[in-house]
Order: sequence, then C-alpha cells, then structure tokens
Amino acid sequence: MTSKPMVIGVAGGSGSGKTSVTKAIFDRFSDKSVLVIEQDYYYKDQGHLSFEERLNTNYDHPLAFDNGLLIQHVKDLIQHKAIEKPVYDYKLHTRSDKVIHIEPKDVIIVEGILILEDSELRDLMDIKVFVDTDADLRIIRRLLRDIKERGRSLDSVVDQYLNEVRPSHLQFIEPTKRYADIIIPEGGQNHVAIDIMASKIETILAQKKVN
Repeated sequence: MTSKPMVIGVAGGSGSGKTSVTKAIFDRFSDKSVLVIEQDYYYKDQGHLSFEERLNTNYDHPLAFDNGLLIQHVKDLIQHKAIEKPVYDYKLHTRSDKVIHIEPKDVIIVEGILILEDSELRDLMDIKVFVDTDADLRIIRRLLRDIKERGRSLDSVVDQYLNEVRPSHLQFIEPTKRYADIIIPEGGQNHVAIDIMASKIETILAQKKVN
C-alpha cells in the first residue's frame, strides 16, 4: 500500500519570505516527489461582482479564501487523487477560467498567509512552519512584488497595507504563530533553521517508508 504523503504547511505574513522557504524545502527534496499548493490560488471567485467591488475586497481576511476547496484538494492529494488547481487573475481580481492539473506526490507543501488559521486545514499537516519577518522588510517586499508583478500603483499598495494588510496581519496572521512546530526568523535567509527542518522532514519520510 502506498504510504500517506507528508503535508508541510508554510505560513507567515505577506512578504515574509514564505516563497523562499518553500523553494528551499523544494530544492532540498528535489530528488523526491514534491508539489506546492499556494493558498493565493484559492481566493474566492468574484466574477459576480463589479470590478469596483472586487477592489474593495480585503484579500488578507480569512473570508477572502475558498478554504473548502483548498481543504478538499489537500485531502484528495493525500488520498493519491489528482486535482485541478484554480488560477487567480490578480489584475481582474477574480478567479481565472484556467486550471492547473496537479498529480499527487510524496511531499505536499501548502503555502499561504492564513493556512494555520483554519483548524481543519492545520490538522492535515505533518509539519507546520511560520516564517517570522520584521514588518519593514515585509512591506518593502510587498511593494516591489505588487508593483512589478501585479501592475499595482505605489499609492494603492500603501493604502491597502495601512487599511487592510497590517490590521489583518495583527488580528488573523500573527496569532497563528502559536500553532507552528517551527518558527523561522528572516525567511529563506535562515539556513540553520532550514537545515533543522530538512532533517526533521527526512526523519518523517524515513518513518513513513518503513511503515
């Protein structure tokens, strides 16, 4: 019987370095079967709303995500079933009509700002990681990403940060740190923490192989 895949959750505030940590894990286990599920792909479909209404959505609030679909997809992958991962259009602020076919793998990395906020999703994880980075670094990274990659203006990014991102981080994201098995300061730059985490993952994978 094929063993249950390992599920690793990587959480942290916007711009904390979650993607760098996820890539570090991915690269460490590139000789194994690994896939990444990004919570950002699971924003709710807003096709029924006007563009102006979509702009007013707080994308850092738990209610912005379709956690039901995300949880079902993680469960499907654990049961060795393929999924059709949704795609989100950040310029139109709604779900695209495209999907990405994902085959099950031995290691599933779930990455996102609020993946530790939902207890049902947390319970599916073997290892829970929180990437803890200072607010000034996070806002700089978010500015660069949203302007360069998502076509946003400087004013809109700053306004969103002050009115939505920062309050939501303090209310919803920061408290989930207590659920983490491992806290990594300074994101992907903390090689010692990543080494320790990699060793733990190797141990669990070895145990699963024996069982």
